[in-house]
Amino acid sequence: MLFGRKKRKPILIPAKKVKEWKYTTCNYCSTGCSIEIGLGEDGRIVSSRGHAGADVNRGKLCIKGILEHDLFHSPGRGSQPLMRATKQEKFQPASWDQALDTSAAKIREIQQKYGRDSFAVVSTGQLLTEEFYTLGKLVRGCIGTNNYDGNTTLCMASAVSGYKRSFGSDGPPGCYDDFEHTECLMAFGSNLPEQHPIIYWRLKEAREKRHFPMIVIDPRVTMLAQFADIHLPITPGTDCVLINAMLHVIFSEGLQDQAYIDAHTNGFEALKATVADYDPIQAQHICGIDEDMIRHVARLYAKAGSAMSIWTMGINQSTHGSDGVANINNLNLVTGNIGKPGGTSLSITGQCNAMGTREWSSCSGLPGYRALENTQHRREIANFWGVDESFFPEKRGLTQTDIFPAIESGEIRGLWLVATNPLTSMANQPRIRKMFEKLEFLIVQDVYEDVETNEYADVFLPAAVWAEKEGCHTNTERRVNLTRNVIAPYGDSKPDFWIFNQMAKRFENGSIIHFPETPEGAFEEMKQLSIGAGRTLDISGMSYDKIEQARGIQWPYPKDAEGLKGDPRLYSNGVFQTPDGRANLISVKFRDNNEKPDDNYPFWCNSGRVVEHFHTRTRTGKIGNCNKFSPTPYMEINPDAAESLGIEHQTYVRLVSRRGDAVVLAQLTHRVPRDMVFIPFHFHDCVNRLTLGLLDPHSRQPAFKQCAVRIEQVNQAEAAQLNLERRSF
Repeated sequence: MLFGRKKRKPILIPAKKVKEWKYTTCNYCSTGCSIEIGLGEDGRIVSSRGHAGADVNRGKLCIKGILEHDLFHSPGRGSQPLMRATKQEKFQPASWDQALDTSAAKIREIQQKYGRDSFAVVSTGQLLTEEFYTLGKLVRGCIGTNNYDGNTTLCMASAVSGYKRSFGSDGPPGCYDDFEHTECLMAFGSNLPEQHPIIYWRLKEAREKRHFPMIVIDPRVTMLAQFADIHLPITPGTDCVLINAMLHVIFSEGLQDQAYIDAHTNGFEALKATVADYDPIQAQHICGIDEDMIRHVARLYAKAGSAMSIWTMGINQSTHGSDGVANINNLNLVTGNIGKPGGTSLSITGQCNAMGTREWSSCSGLPGYRALENTQHRREIANFWGVDESFFPEKRGLTQTDIFPAIESGEIRGLWLVATNPLTSMANQPRIRKMFEKLEFLIVQDVYEDVETNEYADVFLPAAVWAEKEGCHTNTERRVNLTRNVIAPYGDSKPDFWIFNQMAKRFENGSIIHFPETPEGAFEEMKQLSIGAGRTLDISGMSYDKIEQARGIQWPYPKDAEGLKGDPRLYSNGVFQTPDGRANLISVKFRDNNEKPDDNYPFWCNSGRVVEHFHTRTRTGKIGNCNKFSPTPYMEINPDAAESLGIEHQTYVRLVSRRGDAVVLAQLTHRVPRDMVFIPFHFHDCVNRLTLGLLDPHSRQPAFKQCAVRIEQVNQAEAAQLNLERRSF
């Protein structure tokens, strides 16, 4: 008998008869799971399942992937273009020609009045790669603004910057298969069971077959930390101090791989001199890890036959995120752990196709990891596209995090947002709202018309979602995988690829540059641009059919490649993408510039993901079986801290920072220390009303993880009503 009931109600799973399965790639995180979408007799999508023959996920999916088929008919979908003359008016339906004509005319008007760079474009990490390539061609070759970036600046810019500084090029050098070979794993600010469950399953399976030590560095007792052999609860923002102290131990005890260092790196003596100042005796008082433990993990890592490091936003979203990545690379270079099985620096990417935008969108440069600063690269792309080389700027413009302050100062007058929601995702929300109020013209292109940023839009362009389109993704381990078109777009929404092609026709260079009519045609162009001596990003041997047959192919995969497997690792030959072919050891000095707790704001405020949701919940907030497990903003708080403030479990509180406030539900847990709270970042009008978001000087990525708050009591009835209003989906 259960809770007094004499007869239990059985759990029933309704039968979903599938007539046909179609192949796609998951459109959530960067794991890159192969999915099959099931269509019923009436042609409607009824189910999704993992593909058992795919090397990445081997039939498994997380909760988001299992329920991904519910996206196609979820509430709030944009079904037609919308326009309005002023932001005080209601949106009115428009034809695609009207919406695109008006948008193109306003872009030209703003550029003619204020200069070419006065209009900005901010994209995403969630389009298909061919769409990124086409958008880059449109922005760089037709619109001509240099203020063009992706929201990947909020998650992966520090990894990109660190890779470029160390290795001369972006591109994670390792792969998931390294879990099968490593003898020691160190995870920095990465909570795989909630962020990337299938990657965690790969790691867990590898450790069950052959146990190896796992060290987790994280201020919070995450799920991954609970499964670790060693958990280092580091003081927020001090990873560089810990790594420097580890390097100090490695050098002072002669544990480095000197032969590898001498043959393949530059900067060893300078790095050795820098870390001499980071003796564990002093470092422990900054990073919060005792000196004996620092020595222990340094020896464990350096003495392993192979050792690998992984990291996610705990490193990247910091004022020294790029330095942190460079220092992780230092750790692996001095121990000879780059380019060999089980030895690597592997950034775990956030969005499903953040790698695709890094490779082909031209946000930070030109297609195929080419740089605007390189004359030869500008000439190559100008000749290939058929435009004058002088049309391209000679250096990169503003990143996303600098575009918004430029709105504030009047340098940017118009903005086009593609599949990104800065009214939830950007730090210091009160300031961001004021910036949007100053824009003269805003285009929002999104799957959902109820996305929060649409509140400030002049034109809304409804985009098709995921498998209503066709094209490729690149996952964390450089694996290119395919999404086949499964179903027609919802209503009168259109694939982003179509929207960019149609917009290009409304600019002068659009009649000069060739825009292929199909994504596969764009992929063929990308293949040509990937060919070149010494170029790691080579996809010239791939085709849609080969990719589907292999369930994903890693690059490099040149046109003379045999079989259906690309190269799993970069730099196995010890040759890097630097001018002299040697990796750079980057000397990192700690800058203590974080906002820290004080008497007025005594708590660290940390943020991160939960497994049920993705980014700003524009998708998962509409799916009942995702949203019901995490429907409301909450914070984790230590029970001792809660008791001292008179806070009870599951009561509402107000958090206050120097920038704003947020009302959340308190969850008492020992996962956070006495002086810290943790809040999921997915919810609108929540944690990013508090965050400071100081920028990394190299990557311009915000420090979402470190700010200071205080906790106040709040009227429970008013807070409950506010919570109810926010749960509109």
